[in-house]
Amino acid sequence: MIRSTLKLAALAAAATLALAACSSSSSPTTPTSTASQSSADGAPAAGDKGGKDNPVTIGVVGASGPQWKVFKELAEKSGIYVDIKDFTDYQQPNPATSSGELDLNQFQHILFLADYDNNSGGDLVPIGATAIYPLAVYSKQYTSLDEIPAGATVAVPNDGTNQARALGVLASAGLLTLKDGTAPLKATPADIDTSSSKVTVSPVAADQTTRSLDDKSVAAAVVNNDYVTDAGLDPKSALAQDDPSSDAARPFINIWVAKAENKDDPVFARLVEISHDPTVEAALQENSGGTAVIVHDSAAELQTYLTDTEAQLK
Repeated sequence: MIRSTLKLAALAAAATLALAACSSSSSPTTPTSTASQSSADGAPAAGDKGGKDNPVTIGVVGASGPQWKVFKELAEKSGIYVDIKDFTDYQQPNPATSSGELDLNQFQHILFLADYDNNSGGDLVPIGATAIYPLAVYSKQYTSLDEIPAGATVAVPNDGTNQARALGVLASAGLLTLKDGTAPLKATPADIDTSSSKVTVSPVAADQTTRSLDDKSVAAAVVNNDYVTDAGLDPKSALAQDDPSSDAARPFINIWVAKAENKDDPVFARLVEISHDPTVEAALQENSGGTAVIVHDSAAELQTYLTDTEAQLK
């Protein structure tokens, strides 16, 4: 992937940001839009979107992350109320956002959204960036890539976009070889050159990759950042990972997502600003085990990346 004005700011020990999920039964203030109204002090009125009686519903994966508690407290100090809805399945938050069950979601990278919009005909758009998280290989049986025996099985996420990225990680680690001409963002197990590969892969649901590590027949697993700390894994123990600061990292910027009709909502924009408060980003970095690389690219830049990525997937 080609870098285009990607602004990555890695925080030392005190600041950085990640992903999340949420939902609400609140209805928009009008039948066609969740556009927010503000009171004289700039905060939404109680019944308007973001007000106490009509919170902004946000879908995330990993709502127990400490950044969400800090984020919610800061939002309420600004007069904006949010309802964080937790999901364990990556396939649910986008449809819930498209249907209006969620106002926003924050759990996915650009590639995942591009795949969703292409396949669903959806009109979800990025309104803010969070961070890039490396995708890493973990094992409970081996402490180095060299120890993994030939013919061993490695679990990978089975959703298309994370699977393609996982295969790229394994290829970079020298555990498998992709056939010539394979498009990196579209790679599947069918694209593996088995005769030149050290391992075979076993696709499983992303939230099951950590559990697969307890199976003695599975040598290692490629695990999404959302599940690393919850599974008690130490990010420093990863056997290999991709490089979040590389030119190929742009499709893996994690983003805030809204329906296109709400992309300019001022309350939503304020929430993105709050998510970049140093205290929120510090908590996010803590939750990532120090692996996150913060991204502050604008919504317009992110939309350009999304359009480019959608074209590559077609």
